[in-house]
Amino acid sequence: MDPGTVQPAYFMFTKEDFLTIERKGQTLNNIEAQLRFFSTGFPPLDITGPAVPGDGIVQLNAQQQEDLIKRYDQWNGSRIKFVPASGAASRMFKDIFEARALLEKDRNAVLPDQVNVFFKRLAEFAFYPRLAGLKGFYPKDRYGILSLILDREGLNFASLPKGLIPFHKYSDGPRTPFEEHLVEAALTSAQPDGTVRLHFTVSEEHLDLFNRLFDKVRKKYEELFQTRFIIGFSIQSPSTDTLAVDMDNRPFRDQDGSLVFRPAGHGALLDNLNALAEDMVIIRNIDNVVPQAALDPVIHWRKVLAGYLLSCRMKVYKYIGALKDNADPICMKEIALFLERNFGITHPPMEGEEFRSYLFSKLNRPVRVCGMVPATGEPGGGPFRVVDRDGSGSLQILEGVQLQGRRYASTHFNPVDIMCSFKAYDGTTYRLSEFRDDNTGFIPQKSYLGRELKALEMPGLWNGGMSRWNTAFVEVPLSTFNPVKTVTDLLRNVHNN
Repeated sequence: MDPGTVQPAYFMFTKEDFLTIERKGQTLNNIEAQLRFFSTGFPPLDITGPAVPGDGIVQLNAQQQEDLIKRYDQWNGSRIKFVPASGAASRMFKDIFEARALLEKDRNAVLPDQVNVFFKRLAEFAFYPRLAGLKGFYPKDRYGILSLILDREGLNFASLPKGLIPFHKYSDGPRTPFEEHLVEAALTSAQPDGTVRLHFTVSEEHLDLFNRLFDKVRKKYEELFQTRFIIGFSIQSPSTDTLAVDMDNRPFRDQDGSLVFRPAGHGALLDNLNALAEDMVIIRNIDNVVPQAALDPVIHWRKVLAGYLLSCRMKVYKYIGALKDNADPICMKEIALFLERNFGITHPPMEGEEFRSYLFSKLNRPVRVCGMVPATGEPGGGPFRVVDRDGSGSLQILEGVQLQGRRYASTHFNPVDIMCSFKAYDGTTYRLSEFRDDNTGFIPQKSYLGRELKALEMPGLWNGGMSRWNTAFVEVPLSTFNPVKTVTDLLRNVHNN
């Protein structure tokens, strides 16, 4: 068999496997397509280079910022904040897990500097009062402290999602990222009727915990901000899970012989996003939050980006109307210039009706405005110019793995601060799966019960999942990006004052 081909799935699956696939809401064709990606990989992208200020990234002066804030403040449309919040806190405590393993073997083990800092400044963490109040807490028992932080008998942080970990200290008690998102939304995206809408994607096992926390704090924050919160939750559909394979690209099986499926990453949340009915959707990660006292730059730039989105969308609707009314050639050149200047869309040579159809197809898409912060070495994707398969150019957010080992002189990276609209000019909602590039994705290596496997992640929510959206990049300051990837990030000044 040619190494680039995939053995037909029905030759390697049992009757029980077919039932499992069916229960997952998938088909044999889906599974064969997944196996093909494992075998052949994803085709490389035609990358022109990074988007930079003046060439793909817009820099706005003070007057432009104020005008865009005013546009947003005067807008009466519906808006909602979308927060992917299913991420486990276990990765945040990776160093703590490793340190406990060392101490389990030797209570006097020498620990890494990062962990020594954790112990030295333990009392500064927002969760410290709860920790110190637990039975069995002894300040000099390093192994015991780590166990109380991680285990079910203590704070149980090893099993909680990041959104429910106490991050910040306040006079009336600590706040979790979930609560900080309520506060941020109340100050940036309240609707004219005083309601604030948020939607969190969570894992099924944690849904009840999020609901209980919201029930507990709802009255407090509604009274504080004189608003009413409308909160939605959804989970990633099992039908978006992908089959795992072994290192020889054969279906990976559990100890009982059953197929192993894995969640397919943020890209699998596209359907969750598409279920929202609001005119504007604000996307921000669960761990990118700051205390309320540090919110001023976040509020300012959230409104700037939202105003920029409204400005772009208004022109898109205007130009679609012109094309439907048989715009003249001069107007079509104006539209082409708008697409190039605002969304980085270039076009191959064409004219007449072919050109009109091309312009309409490019305008008639979801729109997103993405904040981009100056690069500082933080992990994350970045802004790039890409040549699409139809020969046109576009702006894309690409992850490091999509660069195929190539290095670029990038000046900015993606903090996931995205304003988007998937309302079409006629009031209908775009079907977002039609604007995804299915030939993008990731194949990370994972372990399962001590065995190595390959996983398959769907086109990422803000890279391949939005590949065919109209995209604008706007520079925002680093002060708007304060992620918590490890527990000691909470000791940074912005989180710990």
